[in-house]
Amino acid sequence: MKKQMKFALSFCCLLLASCSNTPSEPPETQETTSRENPDVEVVAENLEVPWSINKAGNTIYINERTGGIIKLEDGEAARMDVSLKEPLAQVPEAGFLGFVLHPQFPDNPSAFGYYTYQNSSSPHNRVVVLNLEGEEWEEGETLLDDIPSGQYHHGGRLEIGPDNKLYITTGDATEEDIAQDQQSLGGKILRMNLDGSVPEDNPFGDSYVFSYGHRNPQGLAWTEAGELYSTEHGPSAMDEINLIQAGANYGWPVITGDEEREGMQPPVIHSGNDTWAPSGAAIYENQLYFAALRGQGVKRLSLDSGEVEDVLSGFGRVRDVFIEEEILYFVSNNTDGRGSPSEGDDKLYRVPLSLLSSAAAEE
Repeated sequence: MKKQMKFALSFCCLLLASCSNTPSEPPETQETTSRENPDVEVVAENLEVPWSINKAGNTIYINERTGGIIKLEDGEAARMDVSLKEPLAQVPEAGFLGFVLHPQFPDNPSAFGYYTYQNSSSPHNRVVVLNLEGEEWEEGETLLDDIPSGQYHHGGRLEIGPDNKLYITTGDATEEDIAQDQQSLGGKILRMNLDGSVPEDNPFGDSYVFSYGHRNPQGLAWTEAGELYSTEHGPSAMDEINLIQAGANYGWPVITGDEEREGMQPPVIHSGNDTWAPSGAAIYENQLYFAALRGQGVKRLSLDSGEVEDVLSGFGRVRDVFIEEEILYFVSNNTDGRGSPSEGDDKLYRVPLSLLSSAAAEE
């Protein structure tokens, strides 16, 4: 059943600027610049730990870690019920995480979900089909189960690639060594056909594993040329942006930061002694925009120059970003137990990319 909730279409000028930290790292670690925010529109508020932003036509769907899906349509917002077969696990960072609409939605009224549940011994993560029945979502087929879970590091991002495959990020579940174990589903980026089968061109034969050696990847985005980038949480600092290649090993827990080891891929860039806690990502005109939880806003990496800058700050923890028609959408995550919620949190915001670009040009 849909439940009506508060909806806002107001503009606010947020003139909060944060000073950048200069990491004591070699040149591979770029300094983050920052500036004042442009006008940002509040689209919706009073969300409950939102996780993923999806858009179909003029309708926005946002899933919440607590188990709901918000539908924003024709100036109204409603919380849609989601019927899952297993109760959500109550461990930190767990819940209803990844959510992505089927590429043929709404003609195919379904989506894919990733959630953490508790069985008799320990929590696990699973990837499922969610079917839209009227105004409610119902769990259908289980595509992949028994993905490692623990107290932390669940991964959970779902995205459909330009190859029409489903990509899934998984964390190491705080058991670091499983990231290097190709037989484990933890600490990986996985790739599957939309029917749940293993693609014939996956790098390790009859395996969902696409890349490994990851700690807790949280965002996926593709360039127009089809290159895949991921965002990943490092240990305390050393957060990473990685260029993902099929079959590659990204080193965790053997190497971090600028460390090197034969057969292991270093990051494109890392945060050095700073902490971004990067999450959802999107790419537009060779600029990678990514949500920053500890970074308290939205950052942008130029894939040409390697420079990272703060394009939006002062919104608290930001979980996901989404770009369509030169508009950047992003959601705050201040009600996740680690933030400091303000009135109306959490919120969905939007801002024209042209405002961000013009602000950069003025510097």
